[in-house]
Amino acid sequence: MTLSTPAASIANVAVEGTAFHFDKLYGYRIPVELMGQVQPGCRVVVPFGMGNRKRQGLVMSLGETADVEKIKPLHSLLDEKPVLSQELLQLAAWLKQKTYCTTFESAKAMLPAGINVNLSVSYCAAPDVDPEKLETLSDDGKRLVEILRRSRAMVTRSRLLKVMGLDEKSRLPDELAEQGVIMRSDSAVRRVGDLTVRMARLCDPQSAEELLSGSDLTPKQKNVVRFLQEAGTASIKEIGYFAFCGPGVVTALERKGVVLCYQHQVYRNPFRDQVQGPASPIQLTQSQQDVFDRLLAQIRAGGGVSLLHGITGSGKTQVFLRLAQEVVESGRSVIVMVPEISLTPQTMQLFYTRFGSRVAVIHSGLSLGERLDEWKRIKNGEAPVIVGTRSAVFAPCENIGLIIMDEEQESSYKSEAAPRFHAKDVAKFRAKWHKAQLLLCSATPSLTSYYAAKQGRYSLHQLKERYGDAVLPKVEIVDMRGESPGSGSISEALREALEQNLEAGNQSILLLNRRGYNTFASCLSCGEVISCPYCSISMTYHAANGRLMCHYCGHSQEVPSVCPHCGEGHIQYTGFGTQRVEQELQELLPSARIVRMDTDTTMSHLSHESKLKAFAQGQYDIMIGTQMVAKGLDFEKVTLVGVILADQPLYNDDYRSYERTFALLTQVVGRAGRRGTKGRAIIQTYIPDHPILHLAAAQDYEAFYETEIATRKMMLYPPFCDICMVGFLGIKEQKVADSAHYFLQRFADAASRDYSDLPLQVLGPAPASIARVNGKYRYRLIVKCRDGRRFRQLMALLLTDFGKKREYSDVTAFADMNPEGIL
Repeated sequence: MTLSTPAASIANVAVEGTAFHFDKLYGYRIPVELMGQVQPGCRVVVPFGMGNRKRQGLVMSLGETADVEKIKPLHSLLDEKPVLSQELLQLAAWLKQKTYCTTFESAKAMLPAGINVNLSVSYCAAPDVDPEKLETLSDDGKRLVEILRRSRAMVTRSRLLKVMGLDEKSRLPDELAEQGVIMRSDSAVRRVGDLTVRMARLCDPQSAEELLSGSDLTPKQKNVVRFLQEAGTASIKEIGYFAFCGPGVVTALERKGVVLCYQHQVYRNPFRDQVQGPASPIQLTQSQQDVFDRLLAQIRAGGGVSLLHGITGSGKTQVFLRLAQEVVESGRSVIVMVPEISLTPQTMQLFYTRFGSRVAVIHSGLSLGERLDEWKRIKNGEAPVIVGTRSAVFAPCENIGLIIMDEEQESSYKSEAAPRFHAKDVAKFRAKWHKAQLLLCSATPSLTSYYAAKQGRYSLHQLKERYGDAVLPKVEIVDMRGESPGSGSISEALREALEQNLEAGNQSILLLNRRGYNTFASCLSCGEVISCPYCSISMTYHAANGRLMCHYCGHSQEVPSVCPHCGEGHIQYTGFGTQRVEQELQELLPSARIVRMDTDTTMSHLSHESKLKAFAQGQYDIMIGTQMVAKGLDFEKVTLVGVILADQPLYNDDYRSYERTFALLTQVVGRAGRRGTKGRAIIQTYIPDHPILHLAAAQDYEAFYETEIATRKMMLYPPFCDICMVGFLGIKEQKVADSAHYFLQRFADAASRDYSDLPLQVLGPAPASIARVNGKYRYRLIVKCRDGRRFRQLMALLLTDFGKKREYSDVTAFADMNPEGIL
């Protein structure tokens, strides 16, 4: 795809809402009045499809054609300046090829949700319509025209169809518009507007003394003139406060031509109250200094990809803070990514203390307006330091010098919706474009990253000792099989340790990667488990609202008094989640102040920030939470960590189960004893002899890597291949199964005929591990392959062919390369 900008008569547009099988760049004629204004990277409204319905699009390139008059014209231009740079346009084209999405989907992922527009269709009655023409209309047509005549204003399409009792897909309004009996209007409304403040200044400051000496102004109006004479420009609120008057006084001065009022845009900043410097100088140990020097030299030499592997508490953050400082001082930008919203506050505070208002934050916990304004500050060059989660990788920086991915092994860096990209791949693209450094950091790097470093594709830097006088915590593995029946989720050893920590005035963190109260409810009479009516999964009991909830589709229902299968009244609840552990702690340690961190307690705006800040300030003694409390957090007084159910993730249906368990346990154990005080960790398990638990307890990544990489090589799993999962979703199970088998047959035919040179292994098709989610059945096909140009060509061909099969039009097929979770 060529993204050049010649003197142009047509715009090549990526249109919103196209399916993969007919996605391409569509050419539109640029109207004379928009010549010179339409640029690549601008959004436009274009006519598309039957009836020329208006859709949003993005100009990818400009061009010329001899038959320009035969091409549909653009309807309107949405942006005065491009919202995407040439680099990000190239990235959008690259993402389309890599992730099997449409071009508009890949581009939309780079923009803040608040900047998006909604296209609204409205109708009104046409004037001077021939009465005889009205008589030829159907009864519904006559009624629709009469409704619009009575309204005497534009009526939105959705409102009109609702009043008429018509289906959303009805074409009646458009047919009447085509006949000229009603009029249609298409408009674009941005989801979030700019935040502005009304400001005022004197029209002619030189005449202020003359105004003050005259009699044309009231005493209050003269007070305003005196204040503006001194201040120059001020907001209406400031004028009211300092000149002792209401806004009406300023309005009167505006009518007299004394002051000029205007709207000034201000940024919505959720972190305006953050404490800013002065930051103390960063003192590096000799090993940290050696790593820093090598990385800085690599940055100055034109960048590349590096892996910084250091044990928990080894001071990786100090190293990349110093690197960021050097890069910003050289006039370049820095992007810092963290995997969880819960990690953003601490990371942001570290950078805010050092860089102040030059830091912008991007994550989904902010409001739409806040995200939009942070995006604007970055694009305008006001914030060269960007801290955020996965979407921060798309920050509109013009001169990137360093991209940091902290906890690079985390699955949240992979998008599960189109475009199904991994932030690491996007970061590599951007680092190469800007000749910047991509720094991957972790105490437990992914096997694929560590293997690449071992093979020399990444430079490897290691920190093998904890920073300062901190030492690794003592780890104890508790066999829960020896606990007395009915003792609950907390072992005697963990209870005693929590009591001792509480008495000593220290803090504790408990990890249980299950939210809710009970994990499932079942009938004692028939044995049936109460499942979600829309998903093939058991419901979880939540004590906070007294309801059963599905953690996949969000469905909730009242707790049944009798079994819905057999009608008997013997419902029992089994298993435990964070809510139940919180209750147990309150009963065991009534004096303890407990805070729970899971998705149920952190849904409100900036709730992560407030809870973590309160814990850091010592307002709580114990933090219980899911994996969001397991990594990256640094609290001075935490000396005890407990893992409630360590063996739970070991037996997930995924080849990375051991890797994820090892990483989770190693990370959470590393939260204890980070400030010189000896820490302690207690791991509760029903399989105390499992080698992964002991390797995690010893924080021995090298031994784990050597064991696991040998298994991956023998079984042919990444990094020795790529895995492409093709998923199939639909309401009718048999249709979904048939479509999966059809796709397999087409795959086999094409692979043997035209792509026999590709190394391929195919598994399936088979039902997903959870066969039904949100009312849709799921099948999947697994392909072991090499993610190269030829394979992507084959997969795009098959997906395009599948999309054209009318008999499978109600089945959605998608491809996900190296997914974090197999369906």
